[in-house]
Amino acid sequence: MVETILSTGIDIGTSTTQLIFSKITIENMASSYTVPRIRIVDKEVTYRSDIYFTPLKSPTEIDADKVREIIQTEYQKAGVSPSDLTTGAVIITGETARKENASSVLASLSDMAGDFVVATAGPDLESVMAARGAGIDILSEEERSCIANVDIGGGTSNIAFFNKGGIQGVCCLDIGGRLIKVENGQITYIFPNIKQLAHLHGIEINVGDRADESILSKVCDIMADQLAVALHITPPDDFHRNLYTNDGKMLPDSPKIQGVTYSGGVADCIYNDEPGDAFRYGDIGVLLGRAVKRNPYLNQLKVYPAKETIRATVVGAGTHTTNVSGSTISVQREKLPIKNIPVLKVSMEEESDPVTFRQALRDRLQLYKPEGRLEQVAVSFSGAEYETFKKIQELADIILDACDEIIRSEYPLIIVIENDIAKALGNALEVKLNGRKDIICIDWVFANNGDYIDIGQPLAEGRVVPIVTKTLVFNR
Repeated sequence: MVETILSTGIDIGTSTTQLIFSKITIENMASSYTVPRIRIVDKEVTYRSDIYFTPLKSPTEIDADKVREIIQTEYQKAGVSPSDLTTGAVIITGETARKENASSVLASLSDMAGDFVVATAGPDLESVMAARGAGIDILSEEERSCIANVDIGGGTSNIAFFNKGGIQGVCCLDIGGRLIKVENGQITYIFPNIKQLAHLHGIEINVGDRADESILSKVCDIMADQLAVALHITPPDDFHRNLYTNDGKMLPDSPKIQGVTYSGGVADCIYNDEPGDAFRYGDIGVLLGRAVKRNPYLNQLKVYPAKETIRATVVGAGTHTTNVSGSTISVQREKLPIKNIPVLKVSMEEESDPVTFRQALRDRLQLYKPEGRLEQVAVSFSGAEYETFKKIQELADIILDACDEIIRSEYPLIIVIENDIAKALGNALEVKLNGRKDIICIDWVFANNGDYIDIGQPLAEGRVVPIVTKTLVFNR
């Protein structure tokens, strides 16, 4: 069985709004005598929209009508109607995710295609999505190396680093191309943190000043230096920690980052020569790109080409990989179906050591608190190291300890495993919790960070549940 589906992704970012359409080919890879296993065998981006400045009514409010008009125009240009689409995703990223009406804008757009994954990406999750869009999850695995992606947009720089295919940490800084805006040769806006950063280095800039390229280039050099600090190439100064959004933390200093890719709108100014007017975009994006490109500290890292730059965070599609598998443990039928559950994935390398496994779960749960409050999440891992009765009991203890925040929440504890241990693990968790928590434990599910899953009503007399994995497909 081979089937082609049409998907879309819409990204409403700090600086730009854009969408793409993709054709996704799926195929049943199983034989006639086994359970179907649907996999993506091909993906092709068939349409890329123009890139628009994100329309705002005010510094704190998105112009929802104009955003919708942009999307409708691009649908018409592509010759696509909502009824043609199987799935897709709408995300609001960067500073735009903090606007007062972000949630209502998402709701107004979610009816423009099929069963959208609709999510406001917090800065941590956005870092992961941009890194996957740039392709460093695969690159770090192929290179067997530790590589960071620095996604430099209009309002923020999102950093995620992967080691041998597994995510190690994320952060987000107030460094971006539109933190200083320029119009008709004058500075019209300065982000407060950047004004203070410049002041601490003896540079005074004010709204209304003439946009002096030499002075603003020096400010951009300082911003590039701060990115080097964030990557642990140079030590932090006293002001550095003030640059992290939402009182965020620095990246872990281990393992040591060996290479870097750049994505976001500013990345085009890093990888390509950008002659001509430095302020042609009405901001300092070109100057910031030049500063990153020439920065002596950042150049200590090996620079790899990114699979995507300005479009890295755009979701190619919400692609369905459907399995019917696993065991549902102690969950009431009225709890199902559950849709659009983000996946928290722990790598095989991390799960091989109980201490590392426990810490990785604890740390990664923090990615799923976009407004300081835990959202529903599915914990995913291989389970290959835990096949004996004793090992499964140890695994249950690790999960109960590390996922205590989930257990105390109103959400069920959802575990998705690649190997065939769901029934045994689910029973162990149920016994240890004395039946006081709904548990969904499913095996033969292959998912990654940034994916979403849907869990349907139980089938086969409650022995299995249908699973849809929605892979956020990037052009890679």
